[in-house]
Amino acid sequence: EARSENIRRVAHTAKLMLDAGLVVITALVSPFAQDRKFARSLFEKHEFVEIFVDTPLDVCIKRDPKGMYKRALDNELTDFTGISSPYERPERPDIIVNTSERSIDETIDFILRKLKLFP
Repeated sequence: EARSENIRRVAHTAKLMLDAGLVVITALVSPFAQDRKFARSLFEKHEFVEIFVDTPLDVCIKRDPKGMYKRALDNELTDFTGISSPYERPERPDIIVNTSERSIDETIDFILRKLKLFP
């Protein structure tokens, strides 16, 4: 519930900022399709671009600087996305990037090239 509420608040805040003339970028763990659908519903089609960072779980575990995945796998953390809490993959994101296949700079370049294709 807390994650859904956070996404709802961020989406409303982003819409207010967009309406004020700003370009808004948010980065959220959004595991549930209904939350992503709600966020998208606040915006016109050309105002919202969903980027799915599709990185395999094993890569996330290897990159985990705070040891959160290890703690979740050891049952020290509950409701951890992708471990003890479900993750619903986006069905039709606007852009998909797999960060295990590209460097950070390559990923940024890829996203920027793709964004130029949007109106």
